[in-house]
This record gives sequence, structure tokens and C-alpha cells, in this order.
Amino acid sequence: MITTLAVENYRSLRHLVVPLDRLNVVTGANGTGKSSLYRALRLLADSARGGAVAALAREGGLPSTLWAGPEKASHAVREGLRPLQGTVRTEPVSLRLGFAGDEFGYAVDFGHPGGAAGDPASLFTLDPEIKREAIWRGPVLRPAAVLSERAGPAVKMRAADGTWHRSSGEIRPYDSMLGELADPQRAPDVLAVREQIRAWRFYDHVRTDAHAPARGTHIGTRTPVLSGDGADLAAALQTIREIGDREALDGAVDAAFPGSRVEIDLVGGRLELRLRQHGLLRPLTAAELSDGTLRYLLWVAALLTPRPPALMVLNEPETSLHPDLLAPLADLIRTAAAHTQLVVVTHARPLAQALSPRANVIELVKEFGRTVVEGQGMLDEPLWHWPKR
Repeated sequence: MITTLAVENYRSLRHLVVPLDRLNVVTGANGTGKSSLYRALRLLADSARGGAVAALAREGGLPSTLWAGPEKASHAVREGLRPLQGTVRTEPVSLRLGFAGDEFGYAVDFGHPGGAAGDPASLFTLDPEIKREAIWRGPVLRPAAVLSERAGPAVKMRAADGTWHRSSGEIRPYDSMLGELADPQRAPDVLAVREQIRAWRFYDHVRTDAHAPARGTHIGTRTPVLSGDGADLAAALQTIREIGDREALDGAVDAAFPGSRVEIDLVGGRLELRLRQHGLLRPLTAAELSDGTLRYLLWVAALLTPRPPALMVLNEPETSLHPDLLAPLADLIRTAAAHTQLVVVTHARPLAQALSPRANVIELVKEFGRTVVEGQGMLDEPLWHWPKR
């Protein structure tokens, strides 16, 4: 389980180190940095798939994603007694992401390619470079706990007897060592961290419009994991019914729509979702369901998965849901948290309140342009160290 998430210089996240628990709720007003925290987690996941540099480039590169405020601001400036003025940069350009748990920790440091100017011959001007990466054992980066460490193109790895050896080749500046050095013999820790991150699962604004993939029929095949676009919803629900928690599925549907039940029919080799509701003479197909009803069924399929991941992240699951559905959704999330670590990013205060008695609530606020955790003092922040350049 991840116990600490750290982000530095990513959009409004100037310096954010937050503790994580089994069930975590990230909430706050508009513009406080919830989406940035969600995207930071996605960037960490992209690192394990070799896509973090490309993802940052799609956001506009470092010029668009770096913290736009000053490196430091005096008390007088923060209080409005003196105007904010630009200063000469004293620190290297650095966007840092990291996490740690009981077993391993990982951090990555992005910077300008080849210095501030970069390679004048390259047209890929939005691609940052990976300057540093580190994997360590335990929740805190310490010299004695480091297992693998990257500095520029070179990587050194600690052997079982404690001695260090270097990788045989150099890593390109836009590739992560997680993808290039996952050798079960020479770098088992790199492989372990990579597979841990790759198992993370994200659901973000799954479509429920009239042409949404979830409204159609699809080839029937066992589907223990709902796809990101929800196209295999019928198959995912039927898989839960056959090899998962059938009672939880039926209970979740009845809690949201009393007297209703989900039916999956096989029509010409394709699965069709139908919802039979009290008072209707026939069941409604997925194409006939309201956006909110369909979205709730998508959350049922995602959260009751028979193959729970190490970490599941939900971004604004309340979208399109009637307020009456937030309590059943909260029950679903709590049920899922018994089997997987969850991070729920939400605008909905009722959902956050329904989850709060048993959740780690991270309420974000803006303070002089930067995102901070409400009520978190310096002594409340988890211990964290970044790899040094």
C-alpha cells in the first residue's frame, strides 16, 4: 500500500507531501489543485509505461506544467505588504513526482533537455528529460536504503550482497529506467516497482452520452476488469455474477434503484445489458438508460471487480449522478476499499462527508497561489527526501 505521495513544482503543487491510507478522499473547491493531484498520479503511472515524457509534452511541456509562482516569497509578500516580483532562479528547473510504501519507494525528477537551451537541432522542444530516478526500500529515501539510482543516462544498482554495479548501457533521456532495466536477475527491485505501478487502475469521466461504448452490445468474453471506456460493461457485470461477488452486485443495484435488477442476455454471440425496474412491463436496454443510471452501473462494474488492483483512482465519480445515488456509491467505494487502496477525487461535499468517517480526507486549498492541505502543518507532513542532482 502507498503511504506517501509527493509532488513538487507541478502546476499549483509547489510542494505537496500527503499521507495516504486504505481509502483516501481528495476534495476542495474549484481550482484548488484536485485535478493536478490526479494528473500527478497518472504521470507516475505513465513512467512505468514509458509515457511520462510524452504525457508532459501533451500538456505543453515544462513551460506549461511547471509551478508558475516564485521560488520563495517572503512573509511581507504573502501578507500583501510588498508586491510580488520576479527573482533570478537559484534552483535547477525541476518537476518531481514520487511515492513510497512499506516495501518500496520511487521518485523521478524531470528537467529541461540538455540545460535551459536544449538541443537546437531537435524539433521535440516540449519533451523534458529525466534527470534523476531512484528506488529505495521502505517508506523514506536514505542512502542505505537505495536499491537503484539513475543520474542522467547512467544507472547503478545494488546487488544482494550490498555491492554496486552499473548498467551495461546508457538510458536515453526520455526513457525511464522502469521500462529499460526491469531485469529480474540484476534489477529485481526495478521490475517489482514497475509491475506495482502498472497494476494501478484509473477511471476518469467514462462516457455515458448517447453514443457511449457502454450503450452498445459487445462480444461476450470473461472480463474481470472494466475497460477505461466502459465498452465491456455487460461482460464485466456478468463476470462479477459468475466469478465475483454476486450478492454485492445485486445489493448495489437494489440500493440505488429499489426493486431493480441487472439482466445480461446473449443475443447472437453478443452480450446486452438490461435493467429490469419495478413497475415497468419490460426491462430497459443500456441504450435507454439515463446518463446517471448508466454511470452508476459502470461504477458497480469497476468497484466490484473480481481482480482488484493495488491502487484504484476515481476522478469525480459523482458526475451525472443524482444526489440520492451518492450514498449507495459511498457504500460501493467502502466495499471496494476492503480489497484495494482507493483514491477518490471529488467535488461533491455529500460524497466526501459520506466517506469521511472511515477515510483519509485530503482537503486542498490555495495559499498564495499554491496548493496546500487544509490543516496540515510542517510536523504533520510525512518525512520525504528527493534524490539529489
